[in-house]
Amino acid sequence: MYSFSLTTPTAHHSHLLLHRSSGRFPPTILISSFTVRSSSSLQEVEKFSESSADRKDLSSELYASVPLPPIKTAKRVVLVRHGQSTWNAEGRIQGSSNFSVLTKKGEAQAETSRQMLFDDAFDVCFSSPLVRSKRTAEIIWGDREEVILTDSELREIDLYSFQGLLKHEGKEKFGAAYRQWQVDAANFNIDGHYPVRELWTRARNCWNRILAHESRSVLVVAHNAVNQALVATAIGLGAEYFRVLLQSNCGVSVLDFTPQPEGGSPIICLNRLNQTPNSPVASSSSGGRKTTKRIILVCHGVSEDNRASSSFLEDKPMNVLGTIQSQKVAELLLDLKVSAVISSPKKACVETAVAVSRVQEAADCLGADCVPRYVEMQQTNKLDVDSIPDHFKQARCDTNVFEPGWLNKLNGGVITEVWNQSGEAWKSLLNEMDDEKEPEKIIVVVGHPAILLGLVGQCLNLTKDWIGSFHLDAGSISVLDFPDGPNLPWTMKSFNGDGQKTPKGTQLR
Repeated sequence: MYSFSLTTPTAHHSHLLLHRSSGRFPPTILISSFTVRSSSSLQEVEKFSESSADRKDLSSELYASVPLPPIKTAKRVVLVRHGQSTWNAEGRIQGSSNFSVLTKKGEAQAETSRQMLFDDAFDVCFSSPLVRSKRTAEIIWGDREEVILTDSELREIDLYSFQGLLKHEGKEKFGAAYRQWQVDAANFNIDGHYPVRELWTRARNCWNRILAHESRSVLVVAHNAVNQALVATAIGLGAEYFRVLLQSNCGVSVLDFTPQPEGGSPIICLNRLNQTPNSPVASSSSGGRKTTKRIILVCHGVSEDNRASSSFLEDKPMNVLGTIQSQKVAELLLDLKVSAVISSPKKACVETAVAVSRVQEAADCLGADCVPRYVEMQQTNKLDVDSIPDHFKQARCDTNVFEPGWLNKLNGGVITEVWNQSGEAWKSLLNEMDDEKEPEKIIVVVGHPAILLGLVGQCLNLTKDWIGSFHLDAGSISVLDFPDGPNLPWTMKSFNGDGQKTPKGTQLR
């Protein structure tokens, strides 16, 4: 299914595209080096933004760590980007202009999102006032009686002189400034403004109003950039993460907020990122850039008497549901040409890996004269937790690893061991990808949920303090793309997608 949550990070320069696959969804991530420190108020952020207007480098220290207002009860916020607009289709830079409207495809995307969210009992809907977003909100909101609340700060990023230009026109007219917009958006300056920095401050303001509303389930319909900023500011990421959390047209992202017993900023979990009706693995490009190398993290299916649970130390085969989940994952990857499947030696992981490899090997053998393609299979203990010292593990042998927030229950010793091991596994995977003899390579990785979560943190270059805020579901996938090779910026195209469910009206391919 889906889930992703964070607390306090340190990140580096990378490109991430997150996406869920229960109905198939994608996003993006670009990161610069920074260290998060504590700060106390939004005023400090605004003051910092003003004082840094002439600085070349933008620090995330204040943006990332300003606490959100306390809440009394748990709250879920569902973010949706508008459907395809006429300017999207033309490749025109929209920004906060209000001249484009939904295309027929955009209207259909909004209807699909409505069906995906049909069972969600929303209490309130906030929308950008721009026509393309407001129309999407109206379609999703349907015949609910409650009035849609428009908020001007939910408008798309203000791009000033860029707005209305085709992308090639922006490149021709603004040259170096357009290049900076592409490669260093956080420090991009136009017409005396820093659009991304302004957007981050605006998004942070939005959270004050959204969380203050007396509701438990909130729908927010807005735009790509502002939804990126909403996700990032909620989980504590600075403006360097612009284009890391990309939102596809009508992509759905879900954030869960849990009140702290002692008050203060709530616990935040990014439960879904960029869920869309399209497959996260079908496209060979990430954020518009062609990718030739990819790592796909796969969480094995469930075991234990048809319950969606698995203990921290469990080594049992999958049950019927788990087998179905693994088969759906294999079908979801059918269109890819997987080079290798690397798994933990645990039974459920091996069964899942075998399901993927069998479907892959049979995929090209549809004719009578076809020879099945060989898919290399490897096993490594680096993808399991068996090497963690017993005195750290034994107290948590009954922990349900598919229960949201389960990692927060583990002691610091276990977290440290998991983090260190995931670091070793990540290095091995990068080495596996860094093979000049194979310009195109896709690796499927099936491991213990704790190690997979550690790998997500490692690829974001976070610290171990973040790992307890991530969550993976049984039978989920996460897609990491390497458009420029494994040692350069990359894209996480899907996080915690699952192949076992699809939105109403869609089919797995």
